[in-house]
Amino acid sequence: MRWRPADRYDAVLPAPFGQLGVVADADGLRQIDFLPVDYGLFFPDTVPLPVRQLATALTLFWNDAFVQFELPLRYQATSHQRRVWQALLAIPVGHTCSYGAIAAEIGSSPRAVGQACGANPLPILIPCHRAVAKNGSGGFMHQRDGVAMDYKHWLLTHESRYANAD
Repeated sequence: MRWRPADRYDAVLPAPFGQLGVVADADGLRQIDFLPVDYGLFFPDTVPLPVRQLATALTLFWNDAFVQFELPLRYQATSHQRRVWQALLAIPVGHTCSYGAIAAEIGSSPRAVGQACGANPLPILIPCHRAVAKNGSGGFMHQRDGVAMDYKHWLLTHESRYANAD
């Protein structure tokens, strides 16, 4: 898990499964970390506008998984990571795609796709939870079990409820 001291987050937002530590500046969102439920919430008056926009969008998302995230993102990535993350953005809400299928689509390997998913600095917004192994859930945040997988399963279950409501 990537946990940073509270003074390193620009805000800590509530989520149904815990808290989300957010790093941003005026130009965009840089990082979202999953934090334990007992991690203190933090939302200063001087929070950058992209964090305010994220807080609003997430509140809507928790109630309707079809919310479109149109937020300014500011992250560093290799060209391979960008290709993987673009492929993830194309997976519809409530659906999954295997690492192998993504790899075939972008001309990579399943392991490299998994590594790019694990390096995603903006989970939920770039839906790496929708990438799964051919025969199971795969991993999440470079983990194959524990709380990271609990987060992935929560997100997939949340999205599938809305996808099946049609």
